[in-house]
Amino acid sequence: MTVTQSTCNICSLACNLDFHVEGDKIVQVLPTKDYPVNKGFSCIKGLMIAKQHNVFKPSPLPKIRNENGQMEEKGWKETYKYLTDKLWRIKEEYGGDSIAVISTGQLPLEEMAICSHVFRNFLRGNVDGNTRLCMATSVVAYKQSFGFDAPPYTLNDIELSDVIFLIGANPVVAHPILWDRLRTNTHKQLVVIDPRRSETAEKADFHYAVNAKTDIYLFYGLANLLIERDAIDKKYIEEHTENFEGFKDIVKDFSIEMVAEKTGLAVADIENMVSLIQNGKNVSFWWTMGVNQSYEGVRTAQAIINLALMTGNIGRPGTGANSITGQCNAMGSRAFSNTAGLYGGGEYDDAARRKAVCEALNIMDKQLIDKPTLPYNVIMEKVTSGEIKALWIVSTNPRHSWTNNETFAAAIKKLKLFVVQDLYDDTDTAKEAGVFLPVVPGTKKTGVYINTERRLSVMLPVLNKAENEKTDYEVFYELGRELGMGRMLDFWKTPKDAFEIMKQCSAGMPCDITGVTYAALAGSAGIQWPYPEGAVLGSDERRLFENGQYYTANKKARFIFDKPVDNPLPTTAKFPYTLNTGRDTVGQWHTQVRSREIALAQDSYSKEAYIYIHPDLAAKYGIANNEKFLVSSINGQSAKFLAKISDAVKINQLYAPIHYIETNKLTPSLYDPFSKEPSYKTTPIAIAKI
Repeated sequence: MTVTQSTCNICSLACNLDFHVEGDKIVQVLPTKDYPVNKGFSCIKGLMIAKQHNVFKPSPLPKIRNENGQMEEKGWKETYKYLTDKLWRIKEEYGGDSIAVISTGQLPLEEMAICSHVFRNFLRGNVDGNTRLCMATSVVAYKQSFGFDAPPYTLNDIELSDVIFLIGANPVVAHPILWDRLRTNTHKQLVVIDPRRSETAEKADFHYAVNAKTDIYLFYGLANLLIERDAIDKKYIEEHTENFEGFKDIVKDFSIEMVAEKTGLAVADIENMVSLIQNGKNVSFWWTMGVNQSYEGVRTAQAIINLALMTGNIGRPGTGANSITGQCNAMGSRAFSNTAGLYGGGEYDDAARRKAVCEALNIMDKQLIDKPTLPYNVIMEKVTSGEIKALWIVSTNPRHSWTNNETFAAAIKKLKLFVVQDLYDDTDTAKEAGVFLPVVPGTKKTGVYINTERRLSVMLPVLNKAENEKTDYEVFYELGRELGMGRMLDFWKTPKDAFEIMKQCSAGMPCDITGVTYAALAGSAGIQWPYPEGAVLGSDERRLFENGQYYTANKKARFIFDKPVDNPLPTTAKFPYTLNTGRDTVGQWHTQVRSREIALAQDSYSKEAYIYIHPDLAAKYGIANNEKFLVSSINGQSAKFLAKISDAVKINQLYAPIHYIETNKLTPSLYDPFSKEPSYKTTPIAIAKI
């Protein structure tokens, strides 16, 4: 029997697991005992990862839809030839901008890198990821405030805080290993800010059920009160930040009475939060999708960052303005996908960065793409308008997960080429493909993941590939060869080669990983960036900004702010209620195409779409528990849900799990102006008994 330590490629913690293999069969999966992320524990999704891609496993050969609309199995060589002919024809007639890829945060960074090398640098197309749906807001907030996309914390900080704010986050369900670490902190006071009494809110010392999308009013009000009480760190503000006076000027109008009226909280609740921050020695602020997925997400995230900066709660143990990532390699996607920024960070119009990346890739400047990708929403708008002719989907399910998802269904009918590359051929998206490319799961591939705290860990194959099976890396590499990339692929033969290139791209950047090797990662505790060549790993837990130096030109953090904007889609007389969305059980994951193979977890949730509704609202419409009723959205769509009667939601709010296609049938085409992240959380709806 062999035992191989590898990485779970599901949620953003990227726990490490020990795979026990005998006769090319996984006989047991155990959490890696001393790994600093999960410390010998795992959630059900990780423990059952060996069973994934077994029940719904497609043929290892690709399929092409024929003239009769049927999918026909083809050989890989024939399929590459078909795709190459199609792509070149489209590029020659409509230009590189007519080609687009939507990728995922669940691929290793090497696969993301080669995907963009093929589709951006060579074909001159657009490549965005489904990380746009979850993390774009935090990326922009950090870049504007700190000068780089740099989550400052280590997960150990949640065990060292004496006051913890969780904002729009439900780790009991979404990040159970993080929750396990939080609950071992016996000296903390836990504050949960969430419109819904979530599983995490149930266990908090204080739950503040703010009105939907009023968080920014609350944080500006807290800032104003802290300033009035002189409960700020003037020395830190003076030495390590800029533009505090401008922030102070804008928040002075956010009186406690105004904030109470806006948020629906009592004055005493707001005063208590101020006291907790004022009296806390190590205060940490943690947020996730409840903040990010908003029409005003970036400025709300920065309002949280501002609270940490003005109170000096950053760069010290147990502190920080800490965004919790969604997917296992969203951080790798952010830094090494060559999409919104160059490999390793930096801008496309920065001559010095372009030179460094070109040298790492061994290409000329004219071969490196010269502009950021179109964001996901614009890609879909251009598919709808007919400007984008070829769309390639990689290991994501946007027919289900894209906001206002009926618009995706309509858009793809206009494409000349629609390719889906995935583990499964029966997802809502794969069913619509003109070409389907099957790939293997993480148990058969090699690559590096960067988790929510900037920790690199390596995924190693624990099973052998069968005949005709291919990794995503092999598909992109072989496609590039067929396309005629020639010498542009000379240094990309293996994932390890790609990692070495990405290391060179990172040199001298905040995310410098030039000191990391596959050998150092194998069987290790992982390594957080930055880790430049020659560095010595002093600890497995390293946070940023301990010296008060940020990544801006003057090394100071910026206070970034704007006056709050009015909700672009308020409730109306016709649509008087608010739909909120999110995860629901530990066993469910995104669109359920992976977690459906965990039989034990499936027993905990309904196979049909359901929605939580307050008892009084249900009684008003005569809706009984488990009765199906109609929910209509301001976007013009309607869907049926089973009623789950619960007083965990407010009377004017319903909560639908994201795991069902019906949910995003109802969400609007509305985006944050800076991050372009969809506003999934506050959709005006109406309900009716059937």
